[in-house]
Amino acid sequence: MRDKKVLFITQAAMIAALYVVLTLLANALGLANYAVQIRFSEALTILPFFTPAAIPGLWAGCVLANILTGCAPLDILFGSLATLVGAFFTYVLRRYKWAAPLPPIAANTVIVPFVLAYVYQFPGSIPYFMLTVGAGEFISCGILGMALLAVLEKYRNVIFKTDSVVSTK
Repeated sequence: MRDKKVLFITQAAMIAALYVVLTLLANALGLANYAVQIRFSEALTILPFFTPAAIPGLWAGCVLANILTGCAPLDILFGSLATLVGAFFTYVLRRYKWAAPLPPIAANTVIVPFVLAYVYQFPGSIPYFMLTVGAGEFISCGILGMALLAVLEKYRNVIFKTDSVVSTK
């Protein structure tokens, strides 16, 4: 039982760390924020397909990444909420492989445009931001995420092992 908790926490922490690093890379390239966002880290939102530990891991990673990239407090709150909602529903739909990227695409496409319009007061309309954010999420989650899912599926039993760690006494 204890080993499963440790494994869950370790997986969540590793996912959070990967999310932060990939967001910082996208931010350095000018892709992580603003109206058009292609966060490489959003490809990780397919991970709840493999493990429930990805849900808190993605949320924590998004919170930390948003803080480190200088996002406004309401963006930290609502942007991270969009990632949490997307991750949760990816886990709920885990029986349907091709549905894995749909919840994060939908959650971000609905929530983030309001942050851009009302928190940052970027010029443009909500439908315009839905189009730009949705396109970025489609690239990040739909294309990169599904490519990642295809690769990870081959190693699912090694990377996302849920059995207790075998002792070598």
